[in-house]
Amino acid sequence: MISALMPTYNRADLAFERGEGAWLYTTDGRRFLDFAAGIATCSVGHANPQLVKAITEQAAKVMHVSNLFRVPQAERLAARLVEATFADSVFFCNSGAEANEGMVKAIRRAQAKSGHPERTRILCFEGAFHGRTLGMLSATGNPTYLDGFGERAPGFDHVPLNNMNAVRDAVTPETAGVMLEPIQGESGIKAADRRFLQELRAMCDEFGLFLGFDEVQTGVGRTGRLFAHEWSGVNPDVMSAAKGLGGGFPIGAILAREAVAKHLTPGTHGTTFGGNPLACAAANAVLDILLAPGFLEQVRERAAFLDTKLDALIKDFPDIFSERRGLGLMIGLRCVPKVSDVLAAAQAAGLLAVSAGDNVLRLVPPLIISEQDCLAAVKCLRQAAETVRAAILETTS
Repeated sequence: MISALMPTYNRADLAFERGEGAWLYTTDGRRFLDFAAGIATCSVGHANPQLVKAITEQAAKVMHVSNLFRVPQAERLAARLVEATFADSVFFCNSGAEANEGMVKAIRRAQAKSGHPERTRILCFEGAFHGRTLGMLSATGNPTYLDGFGERAPGFDHVPLNNMNAVRDAVTPETAGVMLEPIQGESGIKAADRRFLQELRAMCDEFGLFLGFDEVQTGVGRTGRLFAHEWSGVNPDVMSAAKGLGGGFPIGAILAREAVAKHLTPGTHGTTFGGNPLACAAANAVLDILLAPGFLEQVRERAAFLDTKLDALIKDFPDIFSERRGLGLMIGLRCVPKVSDVLAAAQAAGLLAVSAGDNVLRLVPPLIISEQDCLAAVKCLRQAAETVRAAILETTS
């Protein structure tokens, strides 16, 4: 008989009852160092006192009122995001996929209301991942994710990442904008080149297109800056955010310049739960932590420290790891054996991680990790590498 929960996930046989910082504890008393962080979502760690306090206090007052009324918590959160980013205005939703759907809608409507209703197509990139809705599956373009779900939603064209000639060749009179992740997470921690992003910005300006960044995974301090595009010096016209924004509480956001945002007028877009008092209280608490003096600098320092230890690991185990990718605390280790074997061995050693495409082991820990946490993670990875190496030798002997 089918389980009460639909068989959507291949879940590890682990059930966690509590967490503290970068650590999780199972119902049977085992402890794991969490370098998965709910897939780059538990940005300020587990049971963070500031986040717990903010959620608890808000839950005791009012959790939800709908967007038929003002939500002061959302107004404050939007103002802070505007102050800290390129954006002039913000829309709140519940997830990254919703934020990406809204970003596409915003681009198309801004073109239509600017005199170009024919401009509806969005240029996307091979290897992207934008979410699991029907629209965002089509924007992602991966045939595996689309299997069995009927025809693709129209309006999305795909080109290779970091290939400006291919981008220019794909632009047509129907092109409305470009959407990409500064670093592709799902397909193996593949970064867009800085020059490529700069040329994309120039091309969009040249042809009157809108540039959209999907920063669902790369944003909210993950790379050592508030948003990853800041490293390139390139600002988008519109951007999605989610995951780490709520520190584990569901919230998504569309951040946009006025030229885009002003066209999302009453009735054009909406959400029941998005931007409710509880979600925005959580996100404001996360921003309190991330925007505190020195916090993002500490993230960069921890990332640099971890990078040196991981590079030494790769040097010692070239038969297990071939390279390190990523930026900040969005790290990919490309594996030589099957990544699933390395992931299982790491878990057995007490480390939680996430697999990605291109045979990559993804490390996306909470942003509050200590040097001791970094050393413990590398120790687990060394143990995992030794286990996998021994298994390979046993099968080949």
